[in-house]
Amino acid sequence: MGGVYSDQGPWQEPARPADDAHLTPGVRAVIADARRRAVRDGDAQADTAHLLHSLLEHDPHARAACDAPPGRSAQVLGYLVQRSIGYGLRWRGSVEDSGEIPTLTLTAPGWSPAAAAALRGAAELARLRGREEADGIDLLHALTADPECRAADVLRAAGLDPDELHETPLPGQRGVRDCEDDGPVGG
Repeated sequence: MGGVYSDQGPWQEPARPADDAHLTPGVRAVIADARRRAVRDGDAQADTAHLLHSLLEHDPHARAACDAPPGRSAQVLGYLVQRSIGYGLRWRGSVEDSGEIPTLTLTAPGWSPAAAAALRGAAELARLRGREEADGIDLLHALTADPECRAADVLRAAGLDPDELHETPLPGQRGVRDCEDDGPVGG
């Protein structure tokens, strides 16, 4: 993965908010793309909207989960594309911290507290489901777990209910709440 220019010198590798060993290669690509998108947009931090944008572009399962009714995922992407020219301008220059997720834990430099929490949450959801690596659906569910984050705001603007996305698994998968009582080994 390429680095980004920073105050500390040229081409420093951006910090990551989650341990790569607990993320699928697809989610690692989403993280890298979200960070590049934030840098390109001139944002100091990658936030949950950057993650959602990259997730929907890279992960067909996450895109399908957001496509009920059909065409809804295109509407979500439309809002995300408008981030720098309209929708989302109110976010410019501010740190995403909805207050829903405790931020007392360390966050990775370059990531909003909510985005870092979502990435850690995705890894935890995978663990609860008995898997070692978080996939795109785990990340989507973790993004929708914080109703006040920017990703949830975009989803609501496009007519999707983040709570329904958080609760509804794809066919063949167990929901988040289905795993909560499984103890240390989900499955």
